[in-house]
Amino acid sequence: MRRVLVGGAAFAAVCVSAASVPGSAGAAPLPTPGSTVGPASPPTLPSPTRPDGTQSATGTPSGSPTGAPSTGPSGPTTPSTTPDADPSANVTGKAVMVTPKLPKTHTFAYGKDARQRVDVYWQPANPKDKKAKPRPGVLLLHGGYWLEGDKSGWKYFARRLTAQGFTVIAPNYRLATTARWPAQRDDSVAALEYVRKHAKSVNLDPKRIAVVGSSAGGLLATQVGTLGEGAERVRGVVALSPVNTPYLAYQDGGNPDATAAQRKLRGAVAKLVGCVPAGPVPGCWDRLDDANAAAHVSRGDAPMLLFHSSRDFVPVTHSTALAGALRVAGVPATVRTVPGAMHGMGLMVDPTVYPALLSWLKARTA
Repeated sequence: MRRVLVGGAAFAAVCVSAASVPGSAGAAPLPTPGSTVGPASPPTLPSPTRPDGTQSATGTPSGSPTGAPSTGPSGPTTPSTTPDADPSANVTGKAVMVTPKLPKTHTFAYGKDARQRVDVYWQPANPKDKKAKPRPGVLLLHGGYWLEGDKSGWKYFARRLTAQGFTVIAPNYRLATTARWPAQRDDSVAALEYVRKHAKSVNLDPKRIAVVGSSAGGLLATQVGTLGEGAERVRGVVALSPVNTPYLAYQDGGNPDATAAQRKLRGAVAKLVGCVPAGPVPGCWDRLDDANAAAHVSRGDAPMLLFHSSRDFVPVTHSTALAGALRVAGVPATVRTVPGAMHGMGLMVDPTVYPALLSWLKARTA
């Protein structure tokens, strides 16, 4: 089988936030249990290296939120009494914004490359609660055509998940501009394993982790769940507009009626694998096959929940093919299509997506 790809979308409109997430400068070893991470300044990381060797400033990726929405009251707020209510939701009675308790955050280096950095969001364990268990985790993989994008695009979503009881892991990975496939998949797995080894420091249960990916990151998420014994690595996979079949995306981008996004994705696929199909580069088809999530399906894979919109430029066929292969192998897989032309994180605009995603994550990591 052959596959596709895509980039991240705006999510700030549906993620209510308070002040910006506190961070710490640079990349450092994980804190020891009980230590605190100061909120003084945001992380200052080495800038990504361009192909010409120069450094570019890191910032908010195109199409991602550029700033936090207006903040609510700085003082204590009253949580919702609705079971499983999202504490980051607005309270409309007196226009009071309920702000979740800000998590601790820190950026760590899981490799030597400037892109091999991971943000972790967590709430410390209550030392007075002797029966408290470590939290389940969620690995978040950003989109951006494998050519761009940044972990910071998940900031508000990570905060919401932390308020719902998760420890959140949001890595960057090497981009196709400087590293060929499977570097992106390798980095996703390496970031997860790095944090898993230091799970106690961030109040994480290393055996209860799920992964969420958007667009290009959706492919990485489904690969994390299918490579080898995926279910031993993660409890489940949620992917928003995943480009599960890069060769299919390459084909769609060459059609006469292809959109600008599809044409960009076609070029990104060629950049990702370092070749074009039927070209002179040896092993190109093997790389394309390896980049196809369905090529790795086995009965030991993680269950999946896959979302697309009805007019998504990464069509639902990217997920129906994968889901079919998973079901044949005996692995639960659900594909959901919502109305509209949203893509990636933009699917959160649909009022049914976030509740379904959250409920599924909780059930898989219980």
